[in-house]
Amino acid sequence: QVQLVESGGGLVQPGGSLRLSCAASGSIFSIKAMGWYRQAPGKQRELVATITSGGSTSYADSVKGRFTIFRDNAKNTVSLQMNSLKLEDTAVYYCNALLEVVRAGVLYENAYWGQGTQVTVSS
Repeated sequence: QVQLVESGGGLVQPGGSLRLSCAASGSIFSIKAMGWYRQAPGKQRELVATITSGGSTSYADSVKGRFTIFRDNAKNTVSLQMNSLKLEDTAVYYCNALLEVVRAGVLYENAYWGQGTQVTVSS
């Protein structure tokens, strides 16, 4: 059984910073990619940032230059450093991972989601 557990959300003023972390655990053979998505009230879930197993990153235009995604392969974690936060960054942030897992001796590739963590930017 695979779990993604997020931490680090909270309330911050505009211009402030937060760091989100996500730890993957369970019967993981390998991690292909990890990333962060967010969903604001009344809006669709959108991609924020991703990082591949090789370290290649990509970002939504709205967060480029403000957010940084990085991972610790040894600990199966991915983090999102969010600086210069804006009111429009308020959302539930979800960790996502594309994993190879072993079940009954068979290798599968599946996408997994964390439970979400609230980020609120407010003055």
